[in-house]
Amino acid sequence: MLLLTGATGLVGSRLLRRLTAARKPVRCLVRDPRRLGEDRVRVQIALGDLADPPSFRNALRGVTTVVHLAAAIRDQPRGSIEELNGIATWRMVQAAEAAGVRRFIFFSALGATAHDRTRFLRAKALAEEAVLAADLESVIVAPSIIYAPGDPFSTLLSRMALAPIVPISGNGRARYQPIWAEDVAECVLPLLGAVRPGEDRYELAGPDTLSYTEITELLLAAAGRPRPLLRVPTPIVSRTLRATEALLKSKAPATWDEAELMEVSMLTSRGTTDAQILGVRPEPMRSVLKLDD
Repeated sequence: MLLLTGATGLVGSRLLRRLTAARKPVRCLVRDPRRLGEDRVRVQIALGDLADPPSFRNALRGVTTVVHLAAAIRDQPRGSIEELNGIATWRMVQAAEAAGVRRFIFFSALGATAHDRTRFLRAKALAEEAVLAADLESVIVAPSIIYAPGDPFSTLLSRMALAPIVPISGNGRARYQPIWAEDVAECVLPLLGAVRPGEDRYELAGPDTLSYTEITELLLAAAGRPRPLLRVPTPIVSRTLRATEALLKSKAPATWDEAELMEVSMLTSRGTTDAQILGVRPEPMRSVLKLDD
């Protein structure tokens, strides 16, 4: 039995589709089974979430492999970024050890360090430490920015493009190697089999190295709404988004923690090597967005 967290997310939904098509026994840890769509009748369901550690024990019963995709890039009513990414992963690892789980595949992020400027990447670094310290066959998967046509960021940009000018935070120079969510999901499948000794970390990146500005321009072009970009100084963005979040709480359309992530580069010197080791040749972003036609 495989336990999948984050099954309704950008990568999780695509991975779940592959697992059910292959008739793999899967259990999903979810708050609302309806979000699984048609797949909810093809999987076992464990009710719970990262803010509910007691739910882990039931979810892990009889499980041999965990794929831990669930994450939070903003504070939630039931937990902070640190609690939902760092502490929750540590608790899940402990529960997995107690349940006799053999393999724990954890999704981190490129550039995660304990001294990063962003809360999200610091929390991911702490979670990595907990996973690697556990008495489990652990695998860390660290992708660059993950995207897909119609994903939440693309949708937000498309709505912002109703205006004549689209604002972006800071100077827009942070660089990424964006990788398609379908390619990331495909990379996970080989990890569910035997992992060769010494290969406990995979850094996933697409073939392009693009700045935040360039990614934004591509997404706007794909939406059919190319617009001039207005670079807004970071202090103004920070104050504005913090005030918006204080007013709207979890309903804020964007938060400073999310915007700050777009000012931190997420690169690997290995390029697409690790993805290709896993049998996947990542698609260029222009090709996925159908901008090469």
